[in-house]
Amino acid sequence: MAESDVSHVLVTRHDKIGDFVLALPLCWAIKQVSPETKLTVLVARVNWEFARQIPFIDEVLLYEPGWRGFVQTLHRLKRARVLASISCFINIRLGFLLWWAGIPSRIGPATKFAQIFFNDRVVQRRSRVEKPEWSYNLELGKQLFPDLPQVFRRPLLVPPTAVLDDTPVAEILRACGGRKIVVFHPGFGGSSDGNLALSDYIRLARLASEAPGVHVVFTFGPDDLAAYDQVRASLDFEADLVQSLPSLWAFCAFLQACTLFVSTSTGPMHLAGSVNIQTLSFFGASVFASSRRWEPLNDRERQSNFMLSGPLSAEVLESIVLAMRKTLT
Repeated sequence: MAESDVSHVLVTRHDKIGDFVLALPLCWAIKQVSPETKLTVLVARVNWEFARQIPFIDEVLLYEPGWRGFVQTLHRLKRARVLASISCFINIRLGFLLWWAGIPSRIGPATKFAQIFFNDRVVQRRSRVEKPEWSYNLELGKQLFPDLPQVFRRPLLVPPTAVLDDTPVAEILRACGGRKIVVFHPGFGGSSDGNLALSDYIRLARLASEAPGVHVVFTFGPDDLAAYDQVRASLDFEADLVQSLPSLWAFCAFLQACTLFVSTSTGPMHLAGSVNIQTLSFFGASVFASSRRWEPLNDRERQSNFMLSGPLSAEVLESIVLAMRKTLT
């Protein structure tokens, strides 16, 4: 394509938090190779406010479900006057929206029936899991930008600590002083194929709290009220419980002050990876659900990834404990 055709590019990833985070290396790389390009993203409501805080994104469009949402999203796309789109995930509804909006160049993976709405299709065969999800997304960008870097900076996100002012965690950070903060996030939002039992999280947190110079924090999403109540009732060691923060951006700002984030493969894990702290993560045992596909964005040496199948065995638990202790020493 001619250089003038990339003056306004749309990146779409209109589903969950973690999926959108794994599209951010593509967004960052586009602005690195072509700073003059206006970069717009199309996202679900759960990511809309978060995306607006990210410095290398210029404009955010809201993708809405339902028939009324379809019409509203279409109007937004038409008004945006996008010249090219890159879709990290496609379905018929999205493809129809982009086509009807009149976007001249529509790039997407050559998969599913929805590919008929895309005039620049990239054969990736993601089911083979030959690379992580973020790398597949970067690969799509080469259709518009042949020199697009296939790597990205770490940390990818560096939110200002000022966003934590007047939040519940500001006092926690002040009280911790120089202690290492280990965060346990037992919730998963229904998006994980492998996770520990809540009792296992509590057991690991108790062990972490016994390490010198370590403070434990449990975090919970808005749908984790039952887990919050159970952990609070089970605590017999020092730990703080954070039910929610004002925004995903504030959550990232808090995490960058922490040492280790322990969770299943879910949105908060990917937020932790985006600020490049240590992660200890649990994945499903299948290749498609494994870390080979869904690894976080932090440096590989900062990741401890475990594929889980069925109840946690004593042997696997011991390996997890060893990985945690290695991180904290």
